[in-house]
Amino acid sequence: MRNKFFIFSILSTLFLLFLSGCTNQKETELATISINTDSKYVSTFKDLNLGILFDYNFKLNNADKSWVDLWVESYKDGQLESNSLTTLSYGQSPNEVEEGNIGFGIIKNDDESFAFLYGPNVKATPQKIDKIHSVGNISGWNYAIEDETVELELDETYLLGVYRESKGDSMRTYDFHDENEVKKMIDDDHLVYLLKLKIHKK
Repeated sequence: MRNKFFIFSILSTLFLLFLSGCTNQKETELATISINTDSKYVSTFKDLNLGILFDYNFKLNNADKSWVDLWVESYKDGQLESNSLTTLSYGQSPNEVEEGNIGFGIIKNDDESFAFLYGPNVKATPQKIDKIHSVGNISGWNYAIEDETVELELDETYLLGVYRESKGDSMRTYDFHDENEVKKMIDDDHLVYLLKLKIHKK
């Protein structure tokens, strides 16, 4: 009987330590991001045929001590353009934890297009860009993260989304988690926009 009680006490202690470790890990994680599958913004863009929109759920711990950089790299025929398509940088919030939506959108008009970025309580001024979806090309856009919550780390650059146009009437798929595959996509396609995110101290 005493042995059974001793074993039960050890198992109980180990279980409590395990739970404590999980709790501490969650409390110290920097940030999380996931695709906003029920996004009203995305639904509105689709219903009104405004263009394309990437929308994410984003939570940042230690927001009062961190900065978030969002930007879109633009490649044409394999070459990186000198300036980012659009950028947004924000941080040192009055709140310790910031939670909300971040995203990237392209508004399509007949003669011109506009790109914009947004975060919790912040947004970038829409930037006029070249008209997207050239005649004779196939276009597509994809989230670069899976349908699950992703934990983010400090000073790491993350690819969140991709918009692309082919050089002809066909378009192949690529593994967005493989840097070599992403480079091949940039070389293969006529136009590629890469939405990226980085969190850092400042």
